[in-house]
Amino acid sequence: MDSLKTFIRDIPDFPKLGILYRDITPLLMNPDAFRSTVNALEERYAGMNITKIVAVESRGFIFASPLSYSLGAGFVPVRKQGKLPFDTIGKAYDLEYGKATLEIHSDAIMKGDRVVVFDDLLATGGTASASIALVEKLGGKVVEAGFVIELSALNGRAKLRGTPVFSLLQYD
Repeated sequence: MDSLKTFIRDIPDFPKLGILYRDITPLLMNPDAFRSTVNALEERYAGMNITKIVAVESRGFIFASPLSYSLGAGFVPVRKQGKLPFDTIGKAYDLEYGKATLEIHSDAIMKGDRVVVFDDLLATGGTASASIALVEKLGGKVVEAGFVIELSALNGRAKLRGTPVFSLLQYD
């Protein structure tokens, strides 16, 4: 999987000074790299009886959609507050510069659903932690939190309250 790192572009000082942004768009533009990524995720979750893939807006949607299709699981979007059209529940979480709220449809997860919470990148863990809390509040069982990229130095795993974590690519 480390060969996929050749398709991750580093962008210094984006979105602000001092941040090294890991850009996945070259991976998405390369059909073989994108296919390899989705296939690796499918191999990871095949046989785990996953019923829903909960994906975080917006880059998480890119990977979770084909993954849910290939696994025969439902796709559930988690979005920023005010973006979903039906009844929702929300979870506020801390950002480095304030707070934000994520929402999920109140009927998206059923008691006993086996869920993978998926996003493209694990950094500080705030977004994933809020998403896990939403799934659990609706009665779902989070089997794992999955990511394409993990920024290990930021220790986002610590915020995920014991939820198993899987990432294809790790950066220090």
